[in-house]
Amino acid sequence: MTIIKPKHAKLSLLNSAILSSLLLSGCNSTPANPQNKAESNLSFYGTSEPFASEAVYFVMTDRFVDADPSNNYETQGGKFPTFNRELKGEDGKVANVGYIGGDYKGIYQNADYIKSLGFSSVWLTPIVDNPDQNFSGGEEITYGGMFKDGGKTGYHGYWGVNFFEEDEHLYSDNFKFKQYSAAMRSKGLKTVLDIVANHGSPAYTMPEDQAKFGEIYDQDGSLIADHQNLHPTKLDPNNSLHQFYRNEPDLAQLSDTNFENPAVLDYFTRAYLYWIEQGADAFRIDTIRHMPHEFWKAFADNIRAKHPDFFMFGESFVYEADFIAEHTLPENGKVSVLDFPGQKAMTQVFENKDSSFAELESYLYLQQSPYHNPYDLMTFYDNHDMARMNADTQGFINANNWLFTSRGIPVVYYGSEIGFMAGTKEHEGNRNYFGQQRIDSAMSNPIAQALKTIAHVRAEHVALQKGLQLNIDFAKDTAAFYRVYQKDGVNQTALVLLNKANQAKTIELTNLIQPGSYTNAINGETIKLADKLSYQLDANGVAVLILDGVITQPELIAQLKELQQVVPE
Repeated sequence: MTIIKPKHAKLSLLNSAILSSLLLSGCNSTPANPQNKAESNLSFYGTSEPFASEAVYFVMTDRFVDADPSNNYETQGGKFPTFNRELKGEDGKVANVGYIGGDYKGIYQNADYIKSLGFSSVWLTPIVDNPDQNFSGGEEITYGGMFKDGGKTGYHGYWGVNFFEEDEHLYSDNFKFKQYSAAMRSKGLKTVLDIVANHGSPAYTMPEDQAKFGEIYDQDGSLIADHQNLHPTKLDPNNSLHQFYRNEPDLAQLSDTNFENPAVLDYFTRAYLYWIEQGADAFRIDTIRHMPHEFWKAFADNIRAKHPDFFMFGESFVYEADFIAEHTLPENGKVSVLDFPGQKAMTQVFENKDSSFAELESYLYLQQSPYHNPYDLMTFYDNHDMARMNADTQGFINANNWLFTSRGIPVVYYGSEIGFMAGTKEHEGNRNYFGQQRIDSAMSNPIAQALKTIAHVRAEHVALQKGLQLNIDFAKDTAAFYRVYQKDGVNQTALVLLNKANQAKTIELTNLIQPGSYTNAINGETIKLADKLSYQLDANGVAVLILDGVITQPELIAQLKELQQVVPE
């Protein structure tokens, strides 16, 4: 056993005791042999996608921080007001369906905070112009209600009216999206822009037609589509203003765009190319499954004709991998997706202390996969369209330790770094205002502290970003797996050890151990291994043992070769 402590490492007595149980048989270096030289030419990697290096912080812009009250427009809407529309529940609980004030400046002024947590990209909800009133049609929304739009506003950005114009609530003087994205980039943060193409704003059932609802405007301000407060079945195919829409209802009373009309593809291609020119680095595509693959293939081809390899991922809110995987196939546009099957598995495991890490293995699709590449999926445990994860502090810590070490590109919803509004649904507080005060105190929260540690470890190690994942041992409370990246002269292996129990646990591994001198990325200690490992993890703990060098262990090489077959060249 050989353990080398860094000069300035801050180690607990337990950690010192832990490492005394590491087992080493054999000498400190692996003997050279001809097979080692041959195997050093092997490539092992999960993905070559540049965006796989990112970690994404998802912000609902209006609900983050109000840094510029001058763009709140508190009197907007007249008899259909848009500002601060509270929904009141029992025991003083509230949600809100009006604008509250969050803006670009509120995000930018906290760019250092987001970066310090370990994120490299910020996903914004749609920024385009939305109606200037609350919706008078539909069924009235109440606290805890679902699938009702009556009384709601477009604070979320998904009710686009002019897809070339920015929502006036978001920008400030001399700080529109172009300036915002450049300023964020100067802080080392990319911008993921949420886009919508399958629908505009609510369009019918209003007692009286309201301005902008059901309307779409072109870049020059000309009206190109108008539902005219008519049910979709009443639209006239000979009316040029109706041709932009389908004559069948879909989501609530939203105006459903006609994907068979070439003008729709042309409009959205032009609009979203414009936003790339203004600084968008990637797209998240809303409700992608509500339009056919043919549309998205054409759209993706149009975008990538001018911006090759531009990264996009879609929201296909379905828990069946075979279904959502269709979007990722090259013949359908090669658009990655949010990993909803993974989200379901993660919440089941990290909300429930009696769960097992083994329940997470099936969604990974490491050996056979319906996805074009499972390593390019966006992984997450909650978002704005579902209940926030209903976990305690330890549950969030363990979820983040898994999220930032397992395959996929991690996404964390604003506020999850402190367990904000845990367990609440959309109209129960899921989208409540976060605010500067919570941000200023966030780093005193153990969730944020642990997240910062593991997110920075991922950011500093290509093996965690792009490496193959080989699962070794998944038990009730512990998990052990490799992430291996061996490509183009870069050779790095991460041996990840996880414990989600509220007491220390020992992980014993007796096979598939790559000999070598590892560095624990969590605390900086050096650990030399041969063919066995016995490692005691703290309660709710993580270890990421990093080895720089090629894989030489024959059984490990054989298994990695099999896993590599899942990865497209």
